[in-house]
Amino acid sequence: MSSLRRQGDFTTLTRHVLTQMGSFSAEAFDISALMSRIALAGKMIARQLSRAGLVADVLGMTGTTNVQGEEVKKMDEFANQAFIRAFEQSGLVCRLVSEEMAKPYYLPENCPIGRYTLIFDPIDGSSNIDVNLAVGTIFSVRQQETVPGDDPDRDLLQAGHKQLIAGYLLYGSSTMLVYTMGKGVHAFTLDAGLGEFILSHENLTVPSKGSIYSVNEGNFHQWSVGMQNYIRHIHSQGGYSGRYSGALVADIHRILFQGGVFLYPGTQKHPQGKLRLLYENAPLAYIITQAGGKASTGKEDVLDVVPQSLHDRTPLIIGSREDVDLVLSFLHD
Repeated sequence: MSSLRRQGDFTTLTRHVLTQMGSFSAEAFDISALMSRIALAGKMIARQLSRAGLVADVLGMTGTTNVQGEEVKKMDEFANQAFIRAFEQSGLVCRLVSEEMAKPYYLPENCPIGRYTLIFDPIDGSSNIDVNLAVGTIFSVRQQETVPGDDPDRDLLQAGHKQLIAGYLLYGSSTMLVYTMGKGVHAFTLDAGLGEFILSHENLTVPSKGSIYSVNEGNFHQWSVGMQNYIRHIHSQGGYSGRYSGALVADIHRILFQGGVFLYPGTQKHPQGKLRLLYENAPLAYIITQAGGKASTGKEDVLDVVPQSLHDRTPLIIGSREDVDLVLSFLHD
């Protein structure tokens, strides 16, 4: 459920962040500026996606592979660069950590004063781009913490509770930005005429139970017996709808508004699943739990997991609290 804003109530993202911070301190203005830069990168990506099929360098592959060994699409590369350009010489973040880069990208000109790290998945669901389906961007902000003599990137390997902000951008029939900084979950819609993200839904809450289950059932025979039994149970019941788009952000967005559960379990080939903890699972877990939902790996709360490396993966079971608990009951049986 959500509180839909009245027509004519133009609360911008910048104003909303300052209200959430509850002050006009230097820190509040830094966070507001940081969110504005994320929004700027999102606008750049949305504009480029809108031209898919009309201009070169939007559709197709670059011919290279990323750190996970996956082929890099042209939009993956464009979106990654959009975030780098948005934060260069901003003085806001010292480093950017992306699913598309093997190591953190340092911005030396920012490091003397930049106190934050931006972690992001530039394009989630990029396989949807060539067929004009929804895709997204996932982001997370953490406090820069350094210890003299220690590995400067060790502070990134901390549980999801250490996130200051988490959010995503959804590029679909409209472009939306959803975020939380631990004070509820709020959604903004891009007004193309104004060039501004305007608050459209405030204090979103996930229904405690939903009728949607979202999972790639093509992997059924690779799952554990418990997960297979859960799917058999769903099939035997009435009133459930399977919805799986191939874009994590799109599926989570539907569940945030309508309830249900998203599943990306481990398989025999990939016991830890394929979703990345820092770039996908932890930020989305922060959003969903702030909205009253639940996120689990099947063994523990996603936000409790401490990564061992920047590109660690975990299984993901996320959504309405009752639906997640039902899945866990089958896994623990």
